[in-house]
Amino acid sequence: MNKGDLINAIATETEMSKSGAEAVLNAFVSSVTGALKGGDKVTLTGFGTFSISNRAARMGRNPKTGEPIQIKASKVPKFKAGAGLKVAVK
Repeated sequence: MNKGDLINAIATETEMSKSGAEAVLNAFVSSVTGALKGGDKVTLTGFGTFSISNRAARMGRNPKTGEPIQIKASKVPKFKAGAGLKVAVK
């Protein structure tokens, strides 16, 4: 399912226009992104939790040359499925 399919599904389930459903989806994505940028977690009970994970700096290898390279520390988004979602997809 891609973004267009998700917009169609939201519009159908809520009997909303596609443009309205797209606005809702964009607002959701923007809100979650803003919260994560601010260092907050976003928890949707029964669905899951969006959070930020810190990766430490480490040594890696250039796959083409085999030369060791330093990989910088970074922050990456993470999603952990909730119990309701896990049960629903079994």
